[in-house]
Parts: sequence; C-alpha cells; structure tokens
Amino acid sequence: MHGDGRVVRDDLVGQLNGAFDVLIVGGGATGLGAAVDAVARGYRTALVEASDFAKSTSSRSTKLVHGGVRYLEKGDIGLVREALHERANLLLNAPHLVDRLGFVLPLYRFRDAPYYFAGLKAYDVLAGKSAFPSSVYLSRRATLERAPDLRAAHLHGSIKYFDGSFDDARLALALARTALDRGATVVNYVRAQRFLYAGGRAAGAVVRDEETGLDYEVRAKVVINATGIFVDELRKLDDPSAVPVLAHSRGSHIVFAREVFRGGDALLVPKTKDGRVLFAVPWQDHVVIGTTDIPVADPALDVWPTNDEIDFIIAEVNNYLQRPVTRGDALAAFAGLRPLVSGKATTTAKLSREHFIEVSRSGVVTITGGKWTTYRKMAADAVDTAATSAGLAAAPCPTARLALHGSPAPGTFAPDVAYARYGRDRDELLALEASDLTLAERLDRRLPFTRAQVVYAARSELARTVDDVLARRTRALFLNAEASRASANQVASLLAAELGRDDAWRRRQLAEFANIADEAAPAR
Repeated sequence: MHGDGRVVRDDLVGQLNGAFDVLIVGGGATGLGAAVDAVARGYRTALVEASDFAKSTSSRSTKLVHGGVRYLEKGDIGLVREALHERANLLLNAPHLVDRLGFVLPLYRFRDAPYYFAGLKAYDVLAGKSAFPSSVYLSRRATLERAPDLRAAHLHGSIKYFDGSFDDARLALALARTALDRGATVVNYVRAQRFLYAGGRAAGAVVRDEETGLDYEVRAKVVINATGIFVDELRKLDDPSAVPVLAHSRGSHIVFAREVFRGGDALLVPKTKDGRVLFAVPWQDHVVIGTTDIPVADPALDVWPTNDEIDFIIAEVNNYLQRPVTRGDALAAFAGLRPLVSGKATTTAKLSREHFIEVSRSGVVTITGGKWTTYRKMAADAVDTAATSAGLAAAPCPTARLALHGSPAPGTFAPDVAYARYGRDRDELLALEASDLTLAERLDRRLPFTRAQVVYAARSELARTVDDVLARRTRALFLNAEASRASANQVASLLAAELGRDDAWRRRQLAEFANIADEAAPAR
C-alpha cells in the first residue's frame, strides 16, 4: 500500500518470495476472510488467487445477508442461528455494503398464514437482540401498498420479515483491502502450481504470476486451501488419493428494471415447483430474481444460466406478478456454482450448507461449504485449525468487531450520495473527478458508473481486465449486459493507460469481454 492509497501489484508479487506464517490459496469470500483473520491475529499472511477476487461463486450470489429461511424449515436450527449472528456482525462491520431489507411473503391461501408466521417468528427468536425489525402480518391493502406489483387476485395479505442485502463482489474487495491495510500480501492472477514440503509437511507453494509467467516460492508454516468449488483439485495436488468432498449446484439469476417489482421490499416466493424458495430482491436500482438449484458434475470458473433456467425463473415469478415479465424484459443474467459438502442426500437442494474443514496428512487445511453470510465464522474456524496444526502462537480471533476497509464512522454513512458503496474511500473518487472533469462522466447513460471508478479500480483495487471492472469493481455486467458491452471500449482505453498496455492488449480485452457480455445477455 502506498501513502496515496494506491495498491501496486508488482510490489505485492515481489513479496511472495518471502516467508510467511500462513499461505491462503483462493480469493473468494472464505479465503479473503481468512486473510483478514490471520493478519489481524498477528500472523504473517499471504493470499494468492488464480483469477480475480470473487471471480466465481463469491460475486454471483442472490445478494442476501440472511439466516436462511429455507434452512429453518429443514430443521437446521444451529446453521440458522449462526448465520443470523453473522448477519448482525456484517451490518456492524460493513454498513456501507450491507443494508436491512424487508421481505414480503404473500399469502394466497389463508390457511398458510399460521404456518409461515410461526416460522418467521421463530426466525426472530433465533436472531435474538437484533438491529433487524421483527416479523409482522400485513393486511391485503397494506401488502399492495408495499408491493404494488404483486398479483392482487386471491391475495389475503402477507407476512413481512427482515434480512439483509449486500454487494458481494465489493464486500470481497473490502476484505482484500482490509488484509492489505494490515500488512498481508494479497494478490490476484497468481496460481498455485505445486506444494513445497519439508519433512513430509506442506511448507508453502510454488506459484506462478499469470501475467508474467514467472514462478515464485512462497514459504509458509501452514497452507489453507480456500479455493471454493475447486478445493478438490488442490486436495488432489497435495494427495492424489484424496476422495472428493464436494457436490456442485448451479444457482441462476435474472436481472430486471426496478419497475418490475416496485416498493421498498423484496419478494419471497415460499415454494417453487421444484421445492425451493425464489427471491425478487431490489438491488442497485434493479431487481435480481432467483435462484435455481441444478446439479453440476464439474466445477468451472465461468458458468451462465441455461435457457431452461431462465424460462423456469420467469414462469415461477410470473405466478406472483400483476404484470408478467418476459425474457425480452430481462437486462442481464448470471449464475454461480455452490460448493456443497457431499453426503447421502440425493439432490443438491438437500445437501448441507454448513462448512467442512479437513487437515491432510501433510498439514494442508481445507475449508469449504458454507455461504457468504457465514464467511467470517468459516474463516475463524479455518485459521484456528491452521494455527493449531502449525503450532503458531495462540491468538484470539478479533474479527467479530473488526470494521472492514472503507467502513464509515458510526452515524456518518449517507446511502444516497455518489459513491456511497466506497465508504471512506468516496473522497478519493471525488478527488479524481476534481482532477479531471471527464472522469465524472458516466460510462453509459443506463447505469450510474463513471470513468473515475475505472481509474480507481486500476490504481487502488487491483483491477487488471475489462471484466474485472465491469463485473466486479462496478456491477455493470450483472445489471445490464448491453450497457456493459457499450462501456467496454472506454474501460479498455482507461485501463490500458493506467496499466501501460498497448493497443493489441486493448483489442484482445474487447474481444474477450464481448464474449462474456454475450453470455450475460438473457435474450441470447
């Protein structure tokens, strides 16, 4: 980190030849959380991510910070209680990225009211003393005032409960920046090639800088495998006889204009025809609708909704809308793979979301499973295990009350101002605009993102590609595929100038992103 807030990737890569207490492989929610936890305990910490931070599962969630109402129905009381506790921690530690959100569960059969009301009251009880309001019953009139686009025919009323929403990719960046602030070496586009061993114990890894092709030896007392959907690949790299521990499930989402479901609340569809719940979540002045649960044999970095999934989501949500939507109304689509701990269940929807920790014979600690809301607890458990395994000096976990990078001073957060999601870093964006008025211009009139955000992403957020900027530093790709495509040329030119790239690089970036934008277009 430089004094002006810049993060220089070359400096971070150069640090990888050093010696560390903890090496974390994987830059999604859990890996980044583990980096924050480890460095906050005083351990010398490095993290390498083969692609971009949160490139896969961790940027492709339903955007909910929640206890999981469907897990309550399945009797996973401990998981729900833990998640509700972590929901409160997230709101406290990252108020610029996490919001309270009301959810309307419509009642079209009056006999359903006692069942759902009792369940959601139990949800309130498990949350304990909370910053989130309690569940309430709403009359038919009050329901339609809150959610005017609900189908009115046969509607008796609704139950309104509260959970949270968040920006998943930007929370991942906040974790990366928090770890960097505290002295960790955290770098993207660095791939673990093989483990280093000493006396039969994993003692680090040989990693490759994907940009230069150069290899580095990262020495560490313990290695944490936090590669999400790819943990089995790294486990086999350590032990070729390792038995896979994951099943994978694809969850898909479609994004619409805010007018599709107006009002201040989200919609909960309590049971789709495949037995799942479906959400319509207000997010960044749009509506995210999902998700599905489709078994997938093998993990992949980039996955996208199928046409059948898009049609399924539209058909299910249309059962609850006064004005049905069509594929042509959709602005973007995205999907992510869930890392589900495998067991005897026959469908992925029945597999546990609780996390799994394993220590291999060589001492490699694997952490997987779970969900975004419980990332902090997963990270704490992983670092506890790693410290014990490696004989590191005992240190308590400090992250339950650790403000993340950008977190504003209590009582100062203004959610409606420009660049609010950057928290304390907002002033740096405004300073960029003041230094060059062209940077205040929007990339595309259909979205709020500016040229200043591209420059800031390159200088301070380790953005290396057009996709990094449009999918994860801003959320343009997941909000409007066509607007993101129209923004790509400006982004490529700004990035080329910041990163010292030539025109051939710029053209390659545009071609690669055009393919990505094609996949994100629901009307393909």
